[in-house]
Amino acid sequence: MSLARTLAPLIAGDVRDDPYTRHLYSSDASMYAIEPLAVAFPRHAEDVQALVLACGELGVPVLPRGAGTSLAGQTVGAAVVVDFSRHMNTILELDGRTARVQPGVVQDQLNRAARKHGLMFGPDTSTSNRATIGGMIGNNSAGSHSILYGSTIDHVQALRVVLADATTPDLATDPRLNAAVTDILGGLDLSGFPRFWRHSGGYRLDAAAQGDLTKLIVGSEGTLAVVTEATVGLVDLPKAKAIAVGHFTSTPAAIAATADALAFEAASVELLDKAILDLSRQRVDYAGLGDVLAGDPEALLFVEFFGDTPAEVADRVDKLAAIWKSNGHGYHTLRAVTAQQQAAVLKVRKAGLGLLMASSVGSRRPLAFVEDTAVPPDRLLPYVEDFAGILDRHGLRAGFYGHCSVGCLHVRPFVDLRQPGEIGRMRAVAEEIADLAARHGGVNSSEHGDGLARSEFNRHLFGDAIYEAMRQVKHLFDPHNRLNPGKIVDAPPMTEHLRDPAMPAPRPLATSLSFGTGGMHGAADRCMNIGVCRKDDTGVMCPSYMATREEEHSTRGRANALVKALSSPDPRRALGDERLHGILDLCLECKACQSECPLGVDMAAMKSEFLHQYQQQHGVPLRARAFGAIRALNRLGSATAPLSNWLAGAARGPLGLSRRRPLPRFHRDNLLRWYARRPVKEARREVILLADSFTTYTEPAIGRAAIELLEHAGYRVRLAAEGCCGRSSISKGLLDRARAMAEDLVARLSGSDAPIVGLEPSCLLTLKDEYAALLPGDPRVAAVAARARLVPELLSEAIDDGTLVLGDALRGRRILLHGHCHEKAVTGTAATRALLSRIPGAEVTELDAGCCGMAGSFGFEAEHYDLSMKIGALRLFPAIAASSPDTLLAATGVSCRQQIAHGAGRAARHPVELIHWAAGLP
Repeated sequence: MSLARTLAPLIAGDVRDDPYTRHLYSSDASMYAIEPLAVAFPRHAEDVQALVLACGELGVPVLPRGAGTSLAGQTVGAAVVVDFSRHMNTILELDGRTARVQPGVVQDQLNRAARKHGLMFGPDTSTSNRATIGGMIGNNSAGSHSILYGSTIDHVQALRVVLADATTPDLATDPRLNAAVTDILGGLDLSGFPRFWRHSGGYRLDAAAQGDLTKLIVGSEGTLAVVTEATVGLVDLPKAKAIAVGHFTSTPAAIAATADALAFEAASVELLDKAILDLSRQRVDYAGLGDVLAGDPEALLFVEFFGDTPAEVADRVDKLAAIWKSNGHGYHTLRAVTAQQQAAVLKVRKAGLGLLMASSVGSRRPLAFVEDTAVPPDRLLPYVEDFAGILDRHGLRAGFYGHCSVGCLHVRPFVDLRQPGEIGRMRAVAEEIADLAARHGGVNSSEHGDGLARSEFNRHLFGDAIYEAMRQVKHLFDPHNRLNPGKIVDAPPMTEHLRDPAMPAPRPLATSLSFGTGGMHGAADRCMNIGVCRKDDTGVMCPSYMATREEEHSTRGRANALVKALSSPDPRRALGDERLHGILDLCLECKACQSECPLGVDMAAMKSEFLHQYQQQHGVPLRARAFGAIRALNRLGSATAPLSNWLAGAARGPLGLSRRRPLPRFHRDNLLRWYARRPVKEARREVILLADSFTTYTEPAIGRAAIELLEHAGYRVRLAAEGCCGRSSISKGLLDRARAMAEDLVARLSGSDAPIVGLEPSCLLTLKDEYAALLPGDPRVAAVAARARLVPELLSEAIDDGTLVLGDALRGRRILLHGHCHEKAVTGTAATRALLSRIPGAEVTELDAGCCGMAGSFGFEAEHYDLSMKIGALRLFPAIAASSPDTLLAATGVSCRQQIAHGAGRAARHPVELIHWAAGLP
């Protein structure tokens, strides 16, 4: 009997040990991979106790895990991995200045609840939108404001735990444990331990020596006990914030300016070097920072101040800028004193890791093995100079970012562990840096923990006496070495269990889409597991994960599943696997990962290719054929309307469509008929309007409004209506058909240099995105893509030059904008938002409401209907419900408008319809 079948009946949750689940949990955000024996998803503390008891009887190790974002390999091992993030994620109580939580609660989730009381959890990691409290306890995490709030250990008040023998002692009062720890530490010289206060390596024997075994569990990485509940202290939210962003000509120059910032009681001092700044400029979602920087700095220093009033913190920013100028530090200081000014700089500051990872090329990646050292801030400059010297001597390049305020810089050298000699070079650097940190009075682990990357060095760094005491503590709590073995003490060499060298070279696979160097395997393997796709409160990525909280329904999970398939001896056959199809089935192809994933993992493209390969083996379903031919269907529906609207329901059964979802209405007087009977309006400029399948046949009023506005703006509008862009075929994996459509449309559009505009973002942006992968090497594709623009761009230009004049029809009205996912991913929504903001007297707010959940045909499909509605109900429907009935709703996508009408019971208009209204056109 499999391990999962043995354990599953014992708990209310579930246990899995299929090859794909085990593979998905074999890695975290580190450079390591170890396949677990099984993965358990407990629902409550009793489940955890039952699992630990059963595993103990079976002689099987247990490994607790939160979001799997550990950077040192803490959460990988040959054990039963216990995933707390899926079910045990409830805030049990907020009482005064404390919170009682389950370990799977996410840091931002806790902060959203605490914010209502003017409080927050002090440690604030850059991974706050997915890091769990349990994981933070395991690592003793800190964050950018640790100079004020310390580390997690300073905020944990009580823990409920399960020990290796499945007992649940009270750590504060248990006489056996307390007496045994006192005996172990008796006579042990702990003076100078830890060497530096910001410390997360080894066991916190200093806290245990003061009689607090709760603190001993913090930072123990699940090796001493499994935490099932935590009581943590909360701190006051700052009443006012302001940020000074210093611009410097070198990283050492930025570090040298830190002391001035600390003299003004800065809440944080954060460094980003040029490598990360340049990467941020290349990303749509981080473009805001580049707009406000002065010149081309080699490094930025973000200095944040907290205070009681905006005037107070603004004054401190001004004083720091003056001191920096007086002392010759930097050449410019950007002042960010309003929330809007701070948004762009804070976003980039927190994205340092992801942006650095984005510069990976193949298996040459910025690796985490010396990224967590910390030294006293007054030693940071000489330490970094020595650090850089070591890297230079070994011929390594690295990115520098982190917390200057507490002497912690996250330095990640670029290493390709698959190349000969690179593993040895990595180890040599790790040894030298550990000794260097010690010489400068610092520590090897300051907030990321030991894991597999640093545990090996603990005896050398702590000395035999303290290390042996740590081993005795481990034996006391876990005498049979069942809890996350091989971490902190008795660890394997750091060079064992490395992920990249152990991965087999991918076999050749001919793909229909072009994925560039490395092929489809390389595209999937760009994922470095940092887990941004597990966030649940901002942005779009990843809608299915937000609704299910299943690892396999995150971008990371899907990418890792594809890596497994594409690393098999027969990748083509592996892409026909039903289990893999189940993992990829709930991908909505929203493209959010293309922009929100720091590494730009393009799961939408990979799902399309997967479906293409899968269907070559299993055949193309009728529904896929039907939706792939959506233009022909819509044209037929329009030609036979209104009869088609009465008969369309008969297709629900054969096509597997939900009977709960309203079908679109076909219009007999479609856009083409309306356009054909109008006189041609001559103008100096021509624009080509892509007459998509939806604007043309089901929502022609939008197309008519756009044409009238463009003509009013001085354009002669020519319709491109002869064929389909292929968007629907791409989403259904019908890539041969999509390529033929693309070739035809590119040929038709290449005969002009006029702008190409569109109203349905998913259709127009196919020209800018997928066509390059469908038709690689065709020079016409880039030319067509350069001409493709959304209608709002041209209308804004016409308003600004006075050609198009808007009146007061919408003055005083509030407009909520919900952007299309593809628009957000490929071009951003700035143009649409800017157009609506030009309506005189209107108040425009863009919703951060994620994906609507419709995703073209996805929301129509019977098996996907419930998930589609659940995704909409996460943020979009509540945001609309909270608006007043006279608030105008604007949505750029046809699917979004359908979902809003069905799920929120409100009509949403395309932005051009609102502009048409404001322009007073008949």
